[in-house]
Amino acid sequence: MKKTFPVIVILIALSIIGLIIIQFQWFSNLLVVRGENFLYKIDKASISVTEELSRQANSGRVMRLQRRRDMGLVPPDNLSFSITKPLSIADRFSEREIGDKLKEAMAKEDLKDLRFEFAITANANEYTTMELQSKDFMQESIDTAHFRRRFIPITPETGTDLEGLMQYEHLIIIIPDFKTQVWQSITWVIVGAALFNLIIIAAFYLAIKTILNQRKLNAIKSDFINNMTHELKTPLATISLAVDAMKNEKVQADKEKMQYFSGIIKEENKRMNKHVETILQAGLMDRQDIRMNIQPLHLHELLNRVMENFNLQLQQNKGRISMLLNAKNDFIDADEPHFANLVSNLIDNAIKYSKEKEPLKLKITTHSTTKYLVLQFEDNGIGMSKETVKRIFEKFYRAHTGNIHNVKGFGLGMSYVKTIVDAHKGKIKVESTLGKGSTFTLELPLADNA
Repeated sequence: MKKTFPVIVILIALSIIGLIIIQFQWFSNLLVVRGENFLYKIDKASISVTEELSRQANSGRVMRLQRRRDMGLVPPDNLSFSITKPLSIADRFSEREIGDKLKEAMAKEDLKDLRFEFAITANANEYTTMELQSKDFMQESIDTAHFRRRFIPITPETGTDLEGLMQYEHLIIIIPDFKTQVWQSITWVIVGAALFNLIIIAAFYLAIKTILNQRKLNAIKSDFINNMTHELKTPLATISLAVDAMKNEKVQADKEKMQYFSGIIKEENKRMNKHVETILQAGLMDRQDIRMNIQPLHLHELLNRVMENFNLQLQQNKGRISMLLNAKNDFIDADEPHFANLVSNLIDNAIKYSKEKEPLKLKITTHSTTKYLVLQFEDNGIGMSKETVKRIFEKFYRAHTGNIHNVKGFGLGMSYVKTIVDAHKGKIKVESTLGKGSTFTLELPLADNA
């Protein structure tokens, strides 16, 4: 697993990078194709408008010319003649009318949101002098680096009497920020591709995180098995030695020694039962199958009872516990056995992680608010690193590693504490400084009938 994991990460990373590069190339080609398609549609729409303008304008000119012929005012076709200058597109149509026609034609070509400016000019070679132009035509025509221009002649219909009699007018279309508008037209494609890329990257991240968590769990599992083997092996070895000693005839003849060794067997048996109970308790926490018998109780009384169990241990370690029970209301709804175990675990934790050359000083305080009872455990022990504080409530987690047994246990105590606090709808937080000690603060809801 150690060798294949980096290979998997590299292969997946290269695949994602390759996919992004291919998509980038595809987007570049799509931009070119989309731009050409834009221009084709713009030309098609513009030509349809120029044909309509020419048809509507020339129909009036032809009717006037026919009336002049009927009145005898127009000479025969084989004679040279001059006619008055016909009305231009700008004379017959307003800027708004032409703009509306262009917008309608663009919409038919699926270019409804296209931004454009237009103008009409009579000089094909010099179109700076315009007969008619849209509002921002001149302003947009200055930015030659970013716009696209289309130049469409307005020609009379083939076969009409006016064909070839006058200079053609031209329609000029300017599309400002052409590339930007093309990009905007494929926004949904870009967003979709980006979304799928994010999904792929997220899946990759979750896969890597899962693998790393699995490796961490395997390490924790190995650590737990080592700890469990050590914790169970020690009492078994002690019991075995005691049994062997009791087989000795001299020991059998001495009642005091028999009682001594039987007492050792009983104590080690209790110790093994406690370990087994701890492991079974962890299984119950996994299944969230801890049964609670919630009853109203006075927390101060429970604290005093639990403290009596640690008097001998504190005397041996020269430790001292001070209790400042200042809560005016200490009535909570709790499961007494589980909550007593919670308090025992916190006190036991403070004793285990006390300094070797400095006696333990543990301060237990309480105070109450309108809705909560606050219980605090403050010690002067070895403290914890920031990493340990983050992971202190993880199951099987221990600050030391491997099978170093200067501090005994399975790493289940703090996980159990967090589970019980959550089951009582409370909160717990930890503050710790390495080398200076730790503080555990619990907030517990007051009893409803308090």
